Amino acid sequence: MADKSFYSIIDYAVDGPDSQRGLVEAFAEIQRQWVSFYPGYHSAQIFASIDGTRVYNIVRWASEADFRHFEQVSDTAGRIAAIQTAVAGVTGWAEPRMTGAPRFTVAREVGPGPRPADAAAAPASSEPAERTEDVTEDAG
Repeated sequence: MADKSFYSIIDYAVDGPDSQRGLVEAFAEIQRQWVSFYPGYHSAQIFASIDGTRVYNIVRWASEADFRHFEQVSDTAGRIAAIQTAVAGVTGWAEPRMTGAPRFTVAREVGPGPRPADAAAAPASSEPAERTEDVTEDAG
């Protein structure tokens, strides 16, 4: 069954772990106060890079129609103002890295499954495999 979910993926660069923690908390609060109660809202997963320099807020909707409805009926100006206030309140700096509308659908998903029979013979990288056969030279 195809995943009909619709995603808004928000990407920010930050100047370190303190800014990152602040932005993560700000995004979570914005979801609670401005987004999470709309029909079709599924969840927001907020990712923090282990190096402390990026934050991704991945908001999942049941469908694109649900997201479009949210855009039409929600207080977009108020939500944008809340985001701007939250970002301005982060210690250090935080800036968006999105280009264009950050809207996505699932193009393909690969889940767990059995290892294919030919997987062991396939090279681990895109580099050509080295020959591993035993070659002996004639000593005579």
